[in-house]
Amino acid sequence: MEISILFLPLIASIISGFFGKYIGDRNSEILTSVFVSISAILSIFVLYQVIVNQYEENIVIATWINSGSLDVNWSMLIDPLSAVMLVVVTSVSSLVHIYSIGYMSHDPHKPRFMAYLSLFTFAMLAGAEPSADHFQRWAPIIIAELTPTAHFDGRVPCAASSPGASSLTSAVRSR
Repeated sequence: MEISILFLPLIASIISGFFGKYIGDRNSEILTSVFVSISAILSIFVLYQVIVNQYEENIVIATWINSGSLDVNWSMLIDPLSAVMLVVVTSVSSLVHIYSIGYMSHDPHKPRFMAYLSLFTFAMLAGAEPSADHFQRWAPIIIAELTPTAHFDGRVPCAASSPGASSLTSAVRSR
C-alpha cells in the first residue's frame, strides 16, 4: 500500500505524458486527478495506522549503493512525521490537480501539464526521506517543479516586451 502511494502519481504521469494524445485531454485530467487522489486516501489510511496502531516501517524500494559494509537504499520511512507529510503532500497535490482541470481548460496541451503535475507529486514523495543522498534527491524535485513553469515558455508574453519594460530598457541604454 505504501509503495502505491509513491508510484501512483508516477504511473499517472507516464500514462498522461506518453499516451495523453491517444486517451484525450479529459481522460488525462481524470486519470491523473484520480490516481493522486487515491494516493491521498491511502496516505490518510497510513496516518490512521500510525496513530492507532503505532505502525512504523522502513520500506526498501531499491538498493542504490551496496559496497562492503556501505549500504545505501532508496527507502520509504513510515513514522508519525512522514505519515503526516504524506497526507499533506498528496492531499494538497490532489486539490491542485482537481483545480487545474478548470484552471487549465483553455490550454491546448493539458495532458502534458497534468503529467508534469503528477511527476512533481512523485518527486516530492520520492525525495522526502532525509538521508546521505539528500541533496541528490532534491534534484528531481527541482526539475519536476520547473517543468510546469516551462510548460508556458513561449506562450506567455515576456515581461521585457511590455511597454513599461521597453521604456525602462531604453532609458537605461541612453545613459
